[in-house]
Amino acid sequence: MTLRAAVRGVGHYLPDRVVPNAEFVAIVDTSDEWIRSRSGIERRHFAAEGQLTSDLATRAAQAALADAGMTSDQIDAIIVATSTPDLTFPSVATMVQNALGMTRGFAFDVQAVCAGFVFALTNANALILSGQATRVLVIGAETFSRLMNWQDRGTCVLFGDGAGALVLEATDGEGTNADRGILSTDLNSDGRYKDILYVDGGTSTGTTGHLVMEGKEVFRHAIEKLAETAHTALDKAGLTPEDVDWIVPHQANIRIIEGTAKRMQVPMERVVVTVQDHGNTSAASIPLALSVGKQRGQIKPGDLIVTEAIGGGLAWGSVVLRW
Repeated sequence: MTLRAAVRGVGHYLPDRVVPNAEFVAIVDTSDEWIRSRSGIERRHFAAEGQLTSDLATRAAQAALADAGMTSDQIDAIIVATSTPDLTFPSVATMVQNALGMTRGFAFDVQAVCAGFVFALTNANALILSGQATRVLVIGAETFSRLMNWQDRGTCVLFGDGAGALVLEATDGEGTNADRGILSTDLNSDGRYKDILYVDGGTSTGTTGHLVMEGKEVFRHAIEKLAETAHTALDKAGLTPEDVDWIVPHQANIRIIEGTAKRMQVPMERVVVTVQDHGNTSAASIPLALSVGKQRGQIKPGDLIVTEAIGGGLAWGSVVLRW
């Protein structure tokens, strides 16, 4: 028997406020058509005043636990992927732990920006395979609306707020790629590219700062690196793109999603797309898309899924799992 980390539940939460593209016309030189044609985004959700990343994460966690038929006292660990924590410390994960009434186990955050959920999922898998945890709640949650420069039309229209969560549980598999659960992972980073995507704030500046991005450079790296990491992860599991039922990519931009699918030779009919409704929710985008994909009836038990993401750092990676 081979130990696997299998998905037992999934859930998400989106703030009530929906912001259509038309709202940006009043504050920057843009149009609905301009935003749609360059990004595929039609609307996004923004957190209410006083609504924090930990609040979004908690709501998504509650939805995932309900889907799994579990309570928080059955969870051994919580990992939250976020770049927008409520405070510099403590971690959002410990705030979620408290909000769920969980007084056992451990909780910590992972920061790899838009690739954060892939990094968190890989860490959760390692905790389960090493015997340090049996059940792990993995959450991606962001309030990127609080990092926007509202004068920069190239970035402020792209991002949204939200949260998604998975419950992973140790399960016995046969040791083949027909097993349910995480089958392979691939993580990468390259700090030489810091300056093409970053936030100009932190303890060194004394401000929260705003997101700064060189869009064309990020696009070029994304197209190249996402297909490459997905192929690497599939190779590790002894699988090919033909075996894939669904690509669930980081929802940054429809052109990146289409470009990556094309390089992988997977038709768009087998790609879960939510970017039109959510915008780029950074680390929340993959668990959000997994949850919505299940809700829509796209993702079914036994389906082979590839998730892939790239974010600031640069950091990028992918996870192959069977639902």
